[in-house]
Amino acid sequence: MTVNEVSKLSGVSVRTLHYYDEIGLLRPAKVTEAGYRLYGEAELERLQHILLFRELQFPLKEIGRILDSSDFDRNRALEQQITLLKMKKEHLDNLIALATGLKTLGVKNMDFTAFDTKKIDEYAAQAKATWGKTDAYREFEKKNEGRTGEDQQKIAEGMMELFVEFGTMSDRNPSDALVQTQVRKLQNYITEHYYTCTKQILKGLGEMYSGGGSMTENIDRAGGDGTAEFVTRAIRVYCGEKEMPA
Repeated sequence: MTVNEVSKLSGVSVRTLHYYDEIGLLRPAKVTEAGYRLYGEAELERLQHILLFRELQFPLKEIGRILDSSDFDRNRALEQQITLLKMKKEHLDNLIALATGLKTLGVKNMDFTAFDTKKIDEYAAQAKATWGKTDAYREFEKKNEGRTGEDQQKIAEGMMELFVEFGTMSDRNPSDALVQTQVRKLQNYITEHYYTCTKQILKGLGEMYSGGGSMTENIDRAGGDGTAEFVTRAIRVYCGEKEMPA
């Protein structure tokens, strides 16, 4: 197929296809003497994977590295994409139901839950962590080698114990010395059992803790309601942000 035919089939502009070729993300199967790019089935399948990974908000550079990796698992990637797309479909269905309700009930319908994308964002983040192969993720893979399911369970339980301890401190100011010592304990635990937890990584984890979804629910279940938000605030202080007055 010519680049124009691929553009019409996929909805990707000719200009974008040219750019994908220039950066080595999607090379044509053949370039004719006249300079026309021709694409075969393998290239079209690769384009599908590129577009699916874009749904996970991966940068193009990372997509290329993932697809060219010797350990790329096509079926695993598709399973994740299917899950994510189902979640997005459910989100759109909720928005449609809300819009229909607004048309019928007007502003009396004050439900904003349909706009919540936390679960989608959390799943996308987890998928990106899997495929991103960052230094931290590679370090985790190395540390996790040889661990049994029981070992992993014990480490996870140890992590939850830290949040239980945070829960007992939730009546304190997040900048309290005891709370800040607990944050350092959390940072050291992550470094010991998972990967080197820099303040930048810790801050990102902190925002995820209170970002909603199963992670927030598990932390609040361990330490009590509001623990996840408290930990996030404590981490912000630890990472150099000033605690704002309530």
